[in-house]
Amino acid sequence: MKFFSKLVVSVVLSIVASSSLIVFASGDSSTSSTSTTSTTSTIVPTPTAAETSLLYPARALRFPEYTRLNPPLLPANSGVGRRIVYKNELQWVWVVDANNKVREAMPVSGRRGVPKPGEYQVTSQSLRSYSLDFEGVWFINMTRFAIGPAGGNIGFHEIPVKNGKPLQTEDQLGSFQGSGCLRMAPDDAKLIFNFGKPGTKVVVLP
Repeated sequence: MKFFSKLVVSVVLSIVASSSLIVFASGDSSTSSTSTTSTTSTIVPTPTAAETSLLYPARALRFPEYTRLNPPLLPANSGVGRRIVYKNELQWVWVVDANNKVREAMPVSGRRGVPKPGEYQVTSQSLRSYSLDFEGVWFINMTRFAIGPAGGNIGFHEIPVKNGKPLQTEDQLGSFQGSGCLRMAPDDAKLIFNFGKPGTKVVVLP
């Protein structure tokens, strides 16, 4: 009997030991719901200007990104009195009254470096005109104030249309898209047309 009892105890201990091994295996950190895992944080770098431009091609040439609700400030060196101010680098225009108060600020699309910086004045206007250089291209609410490098007129006007189709979108205003003139949204071109009668000062800044 003593031998039998020792044998039973030995078997029981073996079973318990085996069970312990099984329980330990089920508690592995890869499957246990009570295990803890270490966490790490990753710093995401801010996209570069080039990367942002690829994501938003329509705004690729805007320096920096402004909106009508958050327009750039009127440049300090833009003169005084009633005038229209055009900042070529920013592709923005300000309409300023006789009290030096900005009435409107708006994005435009022109050509880099054209016209040259300086003080001009409105020379003529046309409700509707066409391009002498590009067949089928028409301008609405044209307000001319300068002469371009090739001898053509430069002015403010609506986004031109060719054969009835706009040459760009309003969302692209604020970037270099034009060949010389300043392209504008329809309401902005109409405002300039009404404000900038012949003789009105136009200040062009780099």
